Order: sequence, then C-alpha cells, then structure tokens
Amino acid sequence: MTVLVSPTALSDHRARDFSMFIDGRWEAGASDPIERVAPSHGVVVSRFPTGSRKDAERAISAARKAFDFGPWPRMTASERSAILLKAADLIAARAEELAFLDAIEAGKPITQVRGEIAGSVDIWRYAAALARDLHGESYNTLGDGTLGVVLREAIGVVSIITPWNFPFLIVGQKLPFALAAGCTTVVKPSELTSGSTLVLGEILQEAGIPDGVVNIVTGTGPEVGAVMTSHPEVDMVSFTGSTGVGKLTMSNAAQTLKKVSLELGGKNPQIVFPDADLDAFIDAAVFGAYFNAGECCNAGSRLILHKSIAADVVARIAELSKSVKVGDPLDPQTQVGAIITPQHLEKISGYVAGARSSGARIAHGGEALDLGMGQFMSPTILEAVTPDMAVAREEVFGPVLSVLTFETTAEAIGIANSIDYGLSAGVWSRDFDTCLSVGRAVRAGTVWMNTFMDGAPELPFGGYKQSGLGRELGRHAVEDYTETKTLNMHIGKRTNWWMPQTERPA
Repeated sequence: MTVLVSPTALSDHRARDFSMFIDGRWEAGASDPIERVAPSHGVVVSRFPTGSRKDAERAISAARKAFDFGPWPRMTASERSAILLKAADLIAARAEELAFLDAIEAGKPITQVRGEIAGSVDIWRYAAALARDLHGESYNTLGDGTLGVVLREAIGVVSIITPWNFPFLIVGQKLPFALAAGCTTVVKPSELTSGSTLVLGEILQEAGIPDGVVNIVTGTGPEVGAVMTSHPEVDMVSFTGSTGVGKLTMSNAAQTLKKVSLELGGKNPQIVFPDADLDAFIDAAVFGAYFNAGECCNAGSRLILHKSIAADVVARIAELSKSVKVGDPLDPQTQVGAIITPQHLEKISGYVAGARSSGARIAHGGEALDLGMGQFMSPTILEAVTPDMAVAREEVFGPVLSVLTFETTAEAIGIANSIDYGLSAGVWSRDFDTCLSVGRAVRAGTVWMNTFMDGAPELPFGGYKQSGLGRELGRHAVEDYTETKTLNMHIGKRTNWWMPQTERPA
C-alpha cells in the first residue's frame, strides 16, 4: 500500500453548527450538541443537535398532520415529480459541499464521495420518473355486474433511518421514492454523519417541499430511533444498518404491526474458477475488499478460490494491494480513507488477531496504521481461512479480505451459502453456464458475474436471510411505499339477494 502524507490541515477548519428540521422550521436541540470528530484528522468538524424523544414525537406529529391534511399526498404525480427533479438539480449544484461533509465526517475518500453524490442525483431523477408511472389496476372481466378497481395509495408516515457509512447515498435510496409515492417522512441520519442529510433538508425546502413532509431529527438510536420505530402514528419504517439493530427495529415495529423494510449486513463471497479472467478479477477483488475502507455491507470480503489457482491469485492480490493509496480523505488520490471511530478500528483489529490465533495467515497488511492523525487500517489479506472462523462468517466491516478455497462447484456453493447473510455475491468464469448455474444456486439478492459492485437505479437491491427484508431501487421502488385498496363495484340493479324478497321487511 502507499501511505499518503496529509496535504490538508483541518486544524484551521471551523466546525459547522447544524440545526434539526421539523415542520418546516430549523431548530437547535435543547441539550449540548453532538460534536463530530473527523476520523481522519482528529478535530471537531461538525456539531449536531442532540435530539430527544420529544423532538422525535413532534416530528412524527408534523409528518402525520402533513399526510392527513396537507397538499403533498393530494398533488398530481407530475407536481411531485417536478419538485423531485428540482431537488436533483439543487443536489448537483451543491455536490462539492455535500462531498466535503461526507468526506470529513465519515473519513471517506473525496473522489469516491463525489461519485456517490453524482449517483444520488441520478437516483432522485429516477424516482421523479417513477412518480408519474405509479398506477393501480382495473378488472373488467368479472361479469357484467361487477367492475373491480385496485388503487395504489401512499402508505402514510415513513420513518427513515440511515447509517454512517454512506450518509447521502443511502438516504437517496429511500427518501425520494417515499416522496414520489406521496408519503410524508421523518429522517434520522447517523449521529456520526448527519451533515449532508441536514443540507438535503435545505435543498428540499428550496425545491418547494411543503412543511412537515420531510422532517430531520438528529440524535441517538435509543432516544430518537426508538420512538421512530415504535410510535403508533408511523406507518412504515425503512432502516439500513447492522443486522443486530435491524432485529431491534423489527421488534419495535411489531408493537403496532408496521411495514418494515430492512437493508442489513453482508458477508459477500466472490467465487473464482480456474478459467476466469484473473486480471479483471484481481482488480475487482482489491476494489471489492477495500472500497470505502471495507465499511460497506456489499464488500466482497470473502474470496472462495479454486485450489488450483489460490496461491497465485493471493500473491497477485497482495502485490496489487501494495499500490492501494491509504491516507487523507481530502486528497483526490486517496483510495482508502479513515476508519469511522477508534472503537471500530479496535474491533477490526480484533477480528484479524482472532483469525491468526485460529490458524489463518496474513498475506498482506494486518495492522493499524499510525499516520500521525486519525485512525487508519492497512488493507489486509488473510489466507488459510476456514469456513468455521469468525472472520469468514461475521461482518468485519473493515478492509479485511478472507481467502477460502474449494475443489468442486458444489463445495463452493456450500461455502457461499453456509452463513446467515445473503446480500450479494460474485461469480468469475469465462463459461457462462458456470456463472448462471452458480448464480442461481447462491442465495443472495444480487449476484455479479465477471464484475463486482456495479449498480444502477433500475436494478433492485436487497438481501436474503439476515441481510434484510424487501428491496430498494428498481422500477417497483415507489410501490414499496404504498398500500393497495380494492374497490369492488356493482353495476346495475342487484339481483343476487341472499334473503328472498318475501322474507325481507317492507
């Protein structure tokens, strides 16, 4: 790896103070703010209001009032679409500001975040298009006396809870689709990375979103998130985060039987056969493991290599890993930035130490890096990993690649499917029959063939098993935020009386 010396001094950066957005008004919290220390430079870069349970309740009340009595659900689809398109244009206009905030608060490489903001603009525009495509059904095939109409209506108030690893991108995978359907919302970003979501509130206000339609409350899960997931006036919860917190979210929502959409963890395999294009795969393996410092539910953190090629492939990946640029997120050359918190860095290091004590070998990296600022982890490759090791089964959420081997296709599929997660997977072979048969057998929501971590707004995203419930993106994304209502209409004089007319009172 290449360690980049920091060219950027954040010590002179003036921390930005943010406010919550409730019912069209910007408010400071009642208690001391949350101070966000940049994981890359160790200085305070943002301050967010410490939201309370009462703040969450007020935001839910505002969203409920806006849904029950406000204009947003009653607008035409073209009117909502126009506002979403304007929001997309304003996001594009403030892209550099948004990218800077995500880079300093999350430790993400600035070049990467710029790509995420551009991708978010595309998603907002896609959601705007879907708003005008939302429709119900009619059934004129039920006989002369019956007409059936199925309406598709906005589900109501939606709580949206987003994680720290992709602060702006993930809110973009949820919020515009909920708005396109006509829902009103309460959004809680991570208390570590709230800045870009609060700027989004400014953007939506400028775009013309009516008061109460989007409310943004900052704070912790126990204080704010617990209310958002259990409150009886919330109709749906859309959550992205860890599987453990996802289970808690589902438990809270069960109190009032809310609809729940969950995008959770992953331990994603890449299965590689001897006939694969190894040059292409090795680049994808390095990208899949170290992108976003491995703090990515979609990370390709498990390589399942055919034994005949394993030694050569590991050596080549280790050699390429030496060129990965680690350092200051604000340096455009950086490919791996900082780890989100010191505690998380300790957790990653613990997984590496545990793997070594269980018999795994370090082929590259394996240690935290002292760059004189923040917290960083070296890109790490562990070989001789067995399927029973924690590092092969649990989500490390860091730049750590575990290498396992197989001899038969059935064995490879068995290893891939042997864990609790099923978010994504990759298959590498020049034989399309091999790719297709393995792709159909692996239990994952997305299977890439001869590529990894490609995506588009048109393609659904979500997981099997404990990787989540439901799907985001794709042409049905707006429908996820709706309910269907059947109108069964009788036409003409009713003739099929249940009680004979002679027995009915006059």
